[in-house]
Amino acid sequence: MSDDELKDFYRWLVTLRLLDQRAWNLQRQGRIGTYPPYSGQEACQVGTAAALEPEDWICASYRDWAALAYRGVPLSYPLLNSMGHPDAGKIPESINALPVQVVIAAQTLHAVGLAWASQLQNQDRVAVAFCGDGATSQGDFHESLNLASVIQAPVIFVVQNNQWAISMPVSRQMHSKTIAQKALAYDIEGIRVDGNDIIAVYQTVKKLAAQVRQGGGPVLIEAVTYRLGAHTTADDPTRYRSQEDDRRLSQGEPIGRLQRYLRDAGLMSDQDFAAVDENAKTKVDEAVEAAEAYPKSDPESVFSHVYAELSEPLKDQRTAFRQTVQPGGAKLG
Repeated sequence: MSDDELKDFYRWLVTLRLLDQRAWNLQRQGRIGTYPPYSGQEACQVGTAAALEPEDWICASYRDWAALAYRGVPLSYPLLNSMGHPDAGKIPESINALPVQVVIAAQTLHAVGLAWASQLQNQDRVAVAFCGDGATSQGDFHESLNLASVIQAPVIFVVQNNQWAISMPVSRQMHSKTIAQKALAYDIEGIRVDGNDIIAVYQTVKKLAAQVRQGGGPVLIEAVTYRLGAHTTADDPTRYRSQEDDRRLSQGEPIGRLQRYLRDAGLMSDQDFAAVDENAKTKVDEAVEAAEAYPKSDPESVFSHVYAELSEPLKDQRTAFRQTVQPGGAKLG
């Protein structure tokens, strides 16, 4: 990788970490709703997204805003999403990505579907599904791997093993030693990579994406990382994680790690790092302003974008909604 690429990675990681921290504070101030932080997992997401081609598909979970932001989704979208604004699901047409998925592991099914469609249409595209270690306990995950293996779909499953599915440690989710070895059951390739090393993530995904694109079949990647904070703003990790474990497992987090590399290699100075921090603050401030100034949604939009044509039950529900809600959202009776 070039020096400029490494420095660009650092700028992205710092900006995304600051956005994540700001979102946490906004929730505590009552300015947004529940928010799922991704701090500590930025290298898994940015390194993967950077290794893909623009036409490749990304299927993200609710914690994968870093990957979507790197792909071009506005920085205001994670905030809009936690405000409950439906426009957060309107991914710009120029970006091949689906809206974030809240149902655990459901996006793995969607990725296989997109990969299969690309395969049938002879398109040179790869689909990537992001998920957490907890998702590997869901049936959807295993159904996705099985079908992808059967049809040899061009899909990459990126499991961010952040050690905890809310309060459930990996050791209580599975008896197998790694997530990557689960690939053996489906006769596909399984790779374990250091998810806190953005260079390792990028190079691994770059190599495997080329392999998948050439008909090599699906791949399962286990990116070993650590969730630095809570599962969501409704969670208290101090109830199940010790301070000693936090200190030990967070030492290799991706930003400090890349910063040390850039400093030791003479590529960036303290002055350069300070400039990155200032630029990140400006971008995050702009994202917050954009989200809070965004036009409010029409309450009736909850019935839109579910089906191409509104179903009869939804029509009845919309009629009932109109009869019980006044303009402006005030309830009658």
